[in-house]
Formats: sequence, structure tokens, C-alpha cells
Amino acid sequence: MDPTPDPALIRGLTQRRISRRDALRYAGMGAGALGLAAILDACGVKSSGAAGSTSASGFDWSAQTLHHQLNFANWPYYIDTSHGTHPTLDTFTQQTGINVNYKPVINDNQAFYAKLKPQLQAGQSTGWDIIVITNGAQLSELIGNDWLIPLDLSQLPNFTKYASDSIKNPSYDPGNKYSVVWQSGFTGLAFSPKATEALGREPDSLADLWDDRLKGHVGMMSDNTELGSIGLLHLGIEPSTSKPDDWTKAAQVLQQQKDAGIPRGYFDQGYINQLEDDNTWLTQAWSGDVFLANQTGYPELKFIVPKEGVMFWHDNMLIPVGAENPLDALTYMNYAYDPHVAALMANYIWYVTPVPAAKPIVAGLPGGKPVADSPLVFPDQAMYSQTHTYYVYTGTDDLDQWNNTFDPIITG
Repeated sequence: MDPTPDPALIRGLTQRRISRRDALRYAGMGAGALGLAAILDACGVKSSGAAGSTSASGFDWSAQTLHHQLNFANWPYYIDTSHGTHPTLDTFTQQTGINVNYKPVINDNQAFYAKLKPQLQAGQSTGWDIIVITNGAQLSELIGNDWLIPLDLSQLPNFTKYASDSIKNPSYDPGNKYSVVWQSGFTGLAFSPKATEALGREPDSLADLWDDRLKGHVGMMSDNTELGSIGLLHLGIEPSTSKPDDWTKAAQVLQQQKDAGIPRGYFDQGYINQLEDDNTWLTQAWSGDVFLANQTGYPELKFIVPKEGVMFWHDNMLIPVGAENPLDALTYMNYAYDPHVAALMANYIWYVTPVPAAKPIVAGLPGGKPVADSPLVFPDQAMYSQTHTYYVYTGTDDLDQWNNTFDPIITG
């Protein structure tokens, strides 16, 4: 596969992380164009009994009733939008009578989790019925601390029927006990022409992040999961099966890179500003950001799949302990896996959809054929063959060791 996909293909990646600018949308791609109510049968989950609990232990789904309210925390620009409304949410309310308080308040996994953690520790409700968290340290800690309500998969028939095999029974949540995927994406590299000038060729490898010719102009991520994983891949070590000794080796090469003055810094979403402003020339990247940059005055920037491959991550819908409306949350999770709903969202979000059956529906939507044909929205085997998965933390000590290994590189 060509490591530099055509821009038409770079429509299925990480725009959930874009919080500082308006999202660019093409004319005619409004998600409400088909009239979702006309193509969806009424869906929902059978209701039963009482409100949420501050403990996941012994949670009884048979005691839950619908409260016709859902408080949903998500990332910015991560759901279909048309003229300031969210058509699939509106149709959900029409079909179920559940009013949705939808807030795009998540800009970073760690920062959002830090806000929730004191409430969870105190046995208090977070105020959210659904949160969307990427597989990684925060999700592992939520599971390990028993701070998520186990899902009743018998009440998620759309997930059972339509979810991609690639997202069922994930290593970080065996049996989907606590999570179902919202959308997925990839982490690779992005570069400007100045990187090509400095190297005498276009970048094509993670090794280029260590090249002295780019000294002071390399961007690394401040997310220690992304940073540690790229260090492991640079050494040819599969992150998902790595050991603490491997982490030490990866930290050593990352520290050597830092000591040599090659990274300009360790960035969150701001990495894309650094690239646009020519402060960095080569950077770790979520390529949805690069696609948007191409359309907003930076056509020279490129996203690549390096020869070592890309990290494949999943953003997951979760119900935190203490949720006041758990059955309403479960009802929405089932709704989101209807192929028509998934198609309308995929045609707007440009992400890896968790519902492969949405593909022919997307192809028939206005502007949808390039999305349906993209291996970055509907990955083909060539794309899957270039992906790697993250290490799954097995306990607090495990997580602490990872953090203690890689955090000093970022903060030291």
C-alpha cells in the first residue's frame, strides 16, 4: 500500500481531537439529508426498574427503567451535525422519547479522566451516562477500579449482529464486558516539505524521527501511550506483547532522542499548529488533523503510514458507575450500531466505523462514495496488515511502571 494515501482517503481518522477550530465540511454531506426517521425502524431496549448505583458490583440490569434522559460526553466534532443540530440524536429522541444532553467536552483522555477520578473515588456520580474513552491507561484504570457498569449484551442486539469482528472481544476488555467501540482510528506520521528538503527524500520511517538532520524540528506526543508505543515500534517490538524490559529499552532510545535535541517538544493537539507554523517538520500525527489542515490553507502537509506501521486505537462508549440513566445509555449504544445510523455518522465523521454493514449505505449517501471506498474508514486487509495494537495494562503496578518509565521523558 502506498504510504501516502490520496487525500480523498484520509477521511476516516482522528477529527475527534480537533477542538480549536471549526470543522470543514463539504457541501451536500449533511447527515440529515436522507431523513433518518424514514429509513430506520423504531429501535430501543426493553425497559425495566431503578436508577444507577455508585458501585458496579452486583449491578442489576433487571432493576433499571428508562428515565428518558441521557447525559453524553464526547469529543468535539465527533458526531453528525447539520445546521447546528445532530440529526441522528434528534431521530433517537423521536423514536425513544429519550432527551439527550450531548456535550463535546473531551479534548484529552488524561485531562478528562482527571476530572472524573475524584468523583469516582468518592462514590459520587460523574454526571455522565456515556463517556467516550480511548483504549489505554485511563480505560484500564476505570476497569481495574470497578468504576464502570458491566454491559448487558443481551440488550445490545445491534452490536451482536453488526459490530465488526475487529472490535469484538478486544484484548483490553475481553467479551466487551464494559465497552463497545464508538469509532476507531490510526496514529502515524505527518511532515512538511522542509522535512523532505532536510532529508533529501520524503520521510518513510519512524527512524526519521531520530535523524539529526531534523534536529529541533521533530514533534513527539505528550500522551505517554502514544510516545511509548512509537518507541517500541522503532525498536521493532510489538507494543501489545511488550515487557517492562522492552519499555526500558524504548525509554532509553526516546531519552537519547531528547538528549540529542531532536524533538522540538512533546505536544497534545497543538502538534498540528507546530507543523503548520513550520516549527516542526516531522511529527507523530493523527491524520484527520492533516486532512483538515490540507483544506484550510496547508495543502503541502502530508500524512504517511511509515514502513513500521501505524497504531490502531479505539474510542469506546462506557457507562460510569453512578450513572443516573444507565438503561437510557444502553438504549443509545444499541441504536448507534444500527447500520443506517452508523452510515450517517461515518459519512460525516470520516472515521473507522465499527459497523461494516454501513458501507453500501454510505456509498449511496451524498458525497459518500469516497468514504465507502476508503480503507481508512472501511479498512481492507492491506490496511489492517499495517496496524499495531497498544499494550493492555494488567493492574495498578503495571500501569505505574509504564507511567514511571515514559513520563520522565515528557516532563523531565
